[in-house]
Amino acid sequence: MSWFWPRRKAAAVVIDPGTWRQAAAGLPWLRAIDADRNARLHPLAAEFLQRIAITPLHGLALNEVQRLRLAMLCCLPLLEFGREGLHGWSQLLVYPDAFRVQRSHQDAHGVLHEWDDELIGEAWERGPVILSWADVRADIATPGEGYCVVAHEIAHKLDALDGAMDGTPPLPRDWQKRWASDFQRAYDALCTQVDAGRETAIDAYAAESPEEFFAVCSEYHFSDVATLRSAMPEVAAHLQRFYGPPLLG
Repeated sequence: MSWFWPRRKAAAVVIDPGTWRQAAAGLPWLRAIDADRNARLHPLAAEFLQRIAITPLHGLALNEVQRLRLAMLCCLPLLEFGREGLHGWSQLLVYPDAFRVQRSHQDAHGVLHEWDDELIGEAWERGPVILSWADVRADIATPGEGYCVVAHEIAHKLDALDGAMDGTPPLPRDWQKRWASDFQRAYDALCTQVDAGRETAIDAYAAESPEEFFAVCSEYHFSDVATLRSAMPEVAAHLQRFYGPPLLG
């Protein structure tokens, strides 16, 4: 697990303009980006490539353009928050497709339960971000369907920056209070719907925990903001302030 070892500062990354144009052309989120946010994205993506090692696994090969696209996608949620969002991790692991992880849990009676999960993304609180390349590509191909695995996992990384993965990233104190109140109210309402077996406007996985609620709502901000605004206007307003105006209608 080499990402836990200290590394020397890497040389600054210079992104070739032609490579940038080619990478940007393949991302729907950048088709209507304004000049100011595009100017902020460029140094963020360069710093990402400097600080974060992109490691393809299981025979996957990623070319220069694909690596830059991953950096761009990971940095879109940081356009307002800034480079501090890259703090605390140094590796992006990329599987060709969904990947399996072994889980274990000891219940109240001391019985150990073990099982396998199939995942398309994961963010370790003090470790790497892990993505399925097939699912990243699917989100790029159909960007308006409520799914964005990169936004989901980067939301978890932002959430963890204050030392607690609880659905509230680091914020100014007054904003944090309003955020926590509005998110809790929306989360509780969603859990009530799920517990009653009613259909929900957003993915019911958001009811798993407050941190998953934040991450799933972040996906909707980047992929289907109209649904989020209709179902949870207060949450949508907080996320627009946190991430900036949505890049898709």
